[in-house]
Amino acid sequence: MAISKEQKNEIIKKYAVKEGDTGSPEVQIAVLTADINALNEHLGVHKKDHHSYVGLLKKIGHRRNLLAYLRNKDVTRYRNLIKSLGLRR
Repeated sequence: MAISKEQKNEIIKKYAVKEGDTGSPEVQIAVLTADINALNEHLGVHKKDHHSYVGLLKKIGHRRNLLAYLRNKDVTRYRNLIKSLGLRR
C-alpha cells in the first residue's frame, strides 16, 4: 500500500533542490504523488477499504495545498514540477 523506503529515497534524490533536502515543496509533492498513486491502485482492488480512502483524501488535500503554495511562490518551479509528475492542472 505505502511506497517502500527505497522508492521514497529515489524520489527525494530526483526532486531535491540541494543535498539532503527533504522539506522542499517539490520533494513533498513528489512523495505525496507516489503515495496517492499507490493508494489508488490499492483501492482499485479493495473497494470497501474506507480507512484507506479517508487517508487518500487527506493526502490529496495536502498535495493540493502544497501545489497552491508553490504556485504562489514560484510559477516556473510549479510548472516544471507539474510537467515532470504528469499532473493535470
